[in-house]
Amino acid sequence: MRKKIVAGNWKMNTTVPEGVALAKEVVGEAASLSSEVKLIVGTPFTHLASVADVLAGSQVALSAQNCADEAKGAYTGEVSAKMLASLPVEYVILGHSERREYYGETNEKLVKKINLALAENIAPIYCVGEKLEEREAGKHFEVVAAQIKEVLFGLTEEQMKNIVIAYEPVWAIGTGKTATSEQAQEIHAYIRSVLAEKFGALAEEISILYGGSCKPSNAKELFAQKDIDGGLIGGASLVAADFIAIAKSF
Repeated sequence: MRKKIVAGNWKMNTTVPEGVALAKEVVGEAASLSSEVKLIVGTPFTHLASVADVLAGSQVALSAQNCADEAKGAYTGEVSAKMLASLPVEYVILGHSERREYYGETNEKLVKKINLALAENIAPIYCVGEKLEEREAGKHFEVVAAQIKEVLFGLTEEQMKNIVIAYEPVWAIGTGKTATSEQAQEIHAYIRSVLAEKFGALAEEISILYGGSCKPSNAKELFAQKDIDGGLIGGASLVAADFIAIAKSF
């Protein structure tokens, strides 16, 4: 049975004290959740150590939002996977559309990041998804397939067991627009079919999350779809009650 996952991506929001307060709220609310749902919070680098202390002993896991594509060295401002592993960081969000668009992240770089994270026993939440113009041109399947094949097809089956995929329609991130549940299911099923080309039956065990303006009002309908295993939540993860309400949508 695939893991049900609700992961919060705080992006560049909250100060450290605000993040600690938010994490405390999430931990308090999480006690009412089914143990079948894996809850993850993805904080800025500055917050990781402080939030790790808050999450200790709870059912909420800690994620970073990125890592470097080199193991160590003269890379001012970068944070390596090994540094993350020295904290109780279990997950790292990689390939988010904002990283691809604003910081020029390529599939080639993401291969390196994923391998470095896996080497440190950190599970990548790997993001894929198309822009509005790509969807309108009917290229969304082609774009997503390339992002999967070029980055993940070099992994072994054993490595793939530690990968979570998040599908993000870029046109629905931060815009308030959401893919319909049918659109989301269609592309999630397609992603699973692409994975099956390389990894066979293992594709049925990989959690695929929806990541485009998921909120309490639409989460239940999205999560009811056969191939949607949870959500990568942006804005709604900054309000503990909303974040937990989404997790309860299962």
